[in-house]
Amino acid sequence: MIFASFAKALGQMGDPRFRRVLILGIALTLALLFAVYALVLIGISWLTGDAVTLPLVGEVRWLDDLLGWTSLLAMMIMSIFLMVPVASAITSLFLDDVAAAVEARHYPALPDVPPMPWSDAIRDTVGFLGVLIGANLLALILYVALPFGAFAIFWGLNGYLLGREYFQLAAMRRLGRAGAQELRKRHWLKVWGAGVLMAIPLSVPLINLIIPILGAATFTHLVHALRQDPGRSG
Repeated sequence: MIFASFAKALGQMGDPRFRRVLILGIALTLALLFAVYALVLIGISWLTGDAVTLPLVGEVRWLDDLLGWTSLLAMMIMSIFLMVPVASAITSLFLDDVAAAVEARHYPALPDVPPMPWSDAIRDTVGFLGVLIGANLLALILYVALPFGAFAIFWGLNGYLLGREYFQLAAMRRLGRAGAQELRKRHWLKVWGAGVLMAIPLSVPLINLIIPILGAATFTHLVHALRQDPGRSG
């Protein structure tokens, strides 16, 4: 069911309506990544001065690096860790558009639903971001204690958190908050598995740019599949 949902999401990349949202999502993802990267470099510059000398590298000037080609490589490496909160932010902005495009093609008999109020979406996303950042900061202890299992811990933790958020937001469009929570709890293992399927490619530079939108489409399909199969649990 999870892979079938992902395959349907991939199959819709040629749809003009879906492709427009995908391009907007990639553009905003790049903008958010660069903004966070710039803030990190500005913070380092504030702590160390305009330039610092690194072993084997020599003098590094943060402003030059920010505007130079080395920033692209550094941002790609940092995206391994930054894409999880960025993906969470993209969800609240584009999930309604992605879900509408998916439903128009694959579930045309469904009635239209009003878009989620921005106040609710922002409240949910800000609250989730706090949990996401806090959980990953605590997980740093495990990354240090179990370095060989760091990626497995990272994928498992963020797969659970991202799956929970994406599924909740996708299901709320049709079922409301209480109905979405009930469906998610009943199928928690499938939701977690789909979240891990999303978290793994988020760790791959460049590929991770398309994952937030594909994830929103995948979870839209998963919500509809589980609604049609209420008897099976995770």
